[in-house]
Amino acid sequence: MATSVTETERKYEAPSDASLPDLTDITGVATGPEVFDLEATYFDTDDYRLARAGVTLRRRVGGDDEGWHLKLPAGEADTRQEVRVPLGRAVKHPPKDLSSLVRAHTRGNGLGPVAEIRTNRRRWQLTNNNGQLLAEVVDDVVTAQTMGSSTTTTSWREIEVELGEGGDRELLDTVEQHLSEAGIHPSSSKSKLSQVIGVKRDAIPTITKKSSAGEVVLAYLHEQRAALQNQDPRVRRNEDDAVHQMRVATRRMRSALQAFGKIVDRDATRTLTDELKWLASVLGTSRDLEVLRTRFEDALHTLPPELALGDVAARMTRHFAPLEAKAHKDSVAALDDRRYFDLLNAIDTLLTSPPLTKLASGKAKDVLPKLVEKARHRLDVRVEAALKANNNDEPLHEARKAAKRLRYSAEVAEPALGSHATHLRKRAKDVQTLLGDHQDSVVARPVLLELGRGDENGFTFGLLYGKEVELAHKTEAALPALWRKLTKEHL
Repeated sequence: MATSVTETERKYEAPSDASLPDLTDITGVATGPEVFDLEATYFDTDDYRLARAGVTLRRRVGGDDEGWHLKLPAGEADTRQEVRVPLGRAVKHPPKDLSSLVRAHTRGNGLGPVAEIRTNRRRWQLTNNNGQLLAEVVDDVVTAQTMGSSTTTTSWREIEVELGEGGDRELLDTVEQHLSEAGIHPSSSKSKLSQVIGVKRDAIPTITKKSSAGEVVLAYLHEQRAALQNQDPRVRRNEDDAVHQMRVATRRMRSALQAFGKIVDRDATRTLTDELKWLASVLGTSRDLEVLRTRFEDALHTLPPELALGDVAARMTRHFAPLEAKAHKDSVAALDDRRYFDLLNAIDTLLTSPPLTKLASGKAKDVLPKLVEKARHRLDVRVEAALKANNNDEPLHEARKAAKRLRYSAEVAEPALGSHATHLRKRAKDVQTLLGDHQDSVVARPVLLELGRGDENGFTFGLLYGKEVELAHKTEAALPALWRKLTKEHL
């Protein structure tokens, strides 16, 4: 049975003759050292796909957490999610519970042992006066050997500081200051494996106000690729908000390729945007069910208890539970499909050999505003059409999609254009959110009719239906003023 923890830690390079500072000066209480001998075998593809993505997979013996460990990026600096499986009998091959979580990287390629690392560890625990763990500091002497047709052996010393449940990042900074004064400085390597194989995690390009238009757009696409791949294992584990975040990454990438087709040649990316639309659609079923269920539950809680006739909550559960279970199963099946792996390969190819146009070499501050303004004009046209329409559900839905494209277009340009793009993005998000509420209401009403038809809870579901109609009217009435605010923002 796999378990998951979130760890926040920092690594430091320590000269062999460096002495640790007095740790009791930091928190007042430091117990230890405890001594452990650890042996770990690391697994990866032949071309180190996991290491390049900032992922490590190992089988470790020794210590109080021995077992199979999969470490995944968690979005924040110094923080990773660790999924653990007991040792079991497997030695040569990782458990399926873990190997399935890295398929966004392996894509059908096999995993094999790439390094063996032995560590002599001394560990101190920093606690407060109540005994609550604030941080652990470990002093590791490491001996590592690569595996394969040729091997190399190396050794080094490093310090790790990991937050406990009672610690915070300010404590990490304090410990780092004490270590620095002792001649111990942050490591250039983020993991023991990367230290021994010499492979660093793929970095997202850095953008400045002097960057070219192509550099800005590509950096954004790099960010969305990382987000998509980081959410993949979370979707497989059915973690909260994972489907939403993965779907957002696909939509952001698709919008960027559409809006900036004069920078990354649009004709060369049409197949890719079609496949991104497919993936977003697959994930959409699960996400839409989650949104509806949460929406109904929240609305139910706003009703006076005497108006919730019958067991409305149970009726909702009976309706949504099997649908959500099937949607999750279908999502995971899609993530195991060759079509999905081909999509990821196409993204890699795009970023490795981008089909840039001549316009891409121009300064971002000169090129991007015109393309963002084009997205704004698209929104203006669709909002005007929606406000003039008699039956405006579908026109408002189209306006919502245009607001989303403008929001993401401004988001792409933000690192280069600064606060003006930020303000425009926020206004576009406001419009998108308002129209999103309207669209959710449109989708919710037929479901409420189905739930309430011929049911003892029909009265309550009718009240919820009425609330949805009222909300739709409110969003329609609020749109003109919100739209006018957006039109006042300029790049």
